[in-house]
Order: sequence, then structure tokens, then C-alpha cells
Amino acid sequence: MASVEAIPPEANDAIDTGAFRTFLRQLRKNRLGMLGAVLVALIMASAIFAPLLITHDPIRIMAGPRLAAPSVDFLLGTDQLGRDTFSRTIMGGRIPLLVAFASLGSALAVGVVLGLIAGFGPRWLDHLLLLIFDTIRSFPGIIFALAIIALLGPSLVNIILVIAITGIPGYARVARTQAQALQSSEYIAAERSMGAGTTRILAIHVLPNVIGPLVILVSMDVPAVIATSAGLSFLGMGVRPPTPDWGAILNDGYNYINQTPWLVIAGGIPIILATLGFTFLGEALRDIFDPKLRKDL
Repeated sequence: MASVEAIPPEANDAIDTGAFRTFLRQLRKNRLGMLGAVLVALIMASAIFAPLLITHDPIRIMAGPRLAAPSVDFLLGTDQLGRDTFSRTIMGGRIPLLVAFASLGSALAVGVVLGLIAGFGPRWLDHLLLLIFDTIRSFPGIIFALAIIALLGPSLVNIILVIAITGIPGYARVARTQAQALQSSEYIAAERSMGAGTTRILAIHVLPNVIGPLVILVSMDVPAVIATSAGLSFLGMGVRPPTPDWGAILNDGYNYINQTPWLVIAGGIPIILATLGFTFLGEALRDIFDPKLRKDL
């Protein structure tokens, strides 16, 4: 019998590099995907390096002109308290992105676990989990968020918690469907015949096939979460003042739109760009990685 030699680490690195280059080549050929990637990169970089980009303290009330137009000292003018709008806009991007990644990451982790349990567990547990998922999904997301935050009070933790809870059923259902489809496959049956336990099968064979489509789904849900976070802040149910946030800036602009349009522009444009960027990037990832939608680029 011929011996099977182990693949050297250099070969694995070459395979990983080749797959990454193929991904970049396909992404470059998707113009909207590239535009989304650039927008997402700029938004992420501005949030990460915000302390280096701001020109003034974003929460400091200044004695200078209020609701001032853009100038050399204040690139986007000032708000009703004399605070620098540019600095508040740059720092305000951290809140929606933190809410999006924290809430969706939590929803994905819990949803995958519950979905795998529902897909591979006994039928009574599957029915019970489906009942819970359907109950949560029966409430409109924004109404559920408003009700919970009204009871618990507005805070960053409560916003993340509410969005995570409303996102769990969607990810859990996808994981459950994928797990049930894989459960009857031949290689799963072969693993069971060789004595492999359910935990090993789920961790080694099922999870890698489930997580891919879910990550693409998460990337497409980021714009909705950003809009929800900004909407709650716009309604005064987001983070507490004076913490800068796009929704709060937009609310200030709406209240003072007769005096100046710059607050509305400063709060609205970043939300639009973030929504478009993550939407275009998510659709590009779906087209590249989903075999049913992949194009011969």
C-alpha cells in the first residue's frame, strides 16, 4: 500500500493565498462590491482612528458661535451647544458599528448553537425551539425594541441586547435547516457508523458548512442594525447624551433645520454611506460564495 505523505505547511499557505487571490479577483470584477468594500474600509478606519482624526473634543461645549456654518476651524460647523459637528460625527460612528458587530455576533453565536440543537436534537425539542423562534419573530422588530428599552431604559447594553434577541431566530432557523439537510448525508452516516458522537459530527462536519452562509447573512444584516441603532438614538432611546451618535446628531439637525442644514447632513450622510457600503459588500460576498448565485467572472 502506498504511503500518503502529509501536506507541508508551505502547501497550505499556497492554497490559502491562492483562495484569497481568487476572492480578491472576483471582488474587483464586482464594481458595486468594490465600492462597498471601499466605503466599509473608510467607515471602519474612521471609527478605529477617530481619536486621531477629530479636531476638537466632541463633548466639549464651546463659547464660540452656535449653529455655525462650516469654516476652517469647524469643518462641519457647530451644533446648538457650540460643539464641533465634524468631531461628533467621526466619534459618533463608533456607536452604530459597535452595536452592529456586538449584537449580530451574539445573535450569530446563540443562533448557531440553538439551530444545531434543533436540527440534531429530538423532535419535541425542535418543536419547542421553533415555537420560541416564531414567538419572537411575531413581534415587529422596532416595536419590540421600543417596548424593551422603554422598560429597561435607554443604554448601549440594552440596545445590543434587544437587537441580538430579535436576530437569533433568523440565524437559528438557517442553521437548523442546514443541519437537517446534512444529517441525512452519506458522510454523516459513515461517521456515525465509525462511532463518532454527535458533538464531534457537529463541530467538525456540520458547523463549517453552516457558518459560511450565516456569515454572509450577517454582513447583509449590518445595514439594518445600523439604521435601527440610529433610529433609536433619533427617538431619544439610544445612548445617553452627551455621547456622540449619528442618530442623535440627526435628531439635533431635525430640531434646528430651520437655522442650519449642516447637522442633518452630518448625521444623515454617514448613515447612508454605511448602509450602502455594507449592502453592496454583503451582496458581493453572497454572489462570490453562494454556489447557486456565483457567476462565472
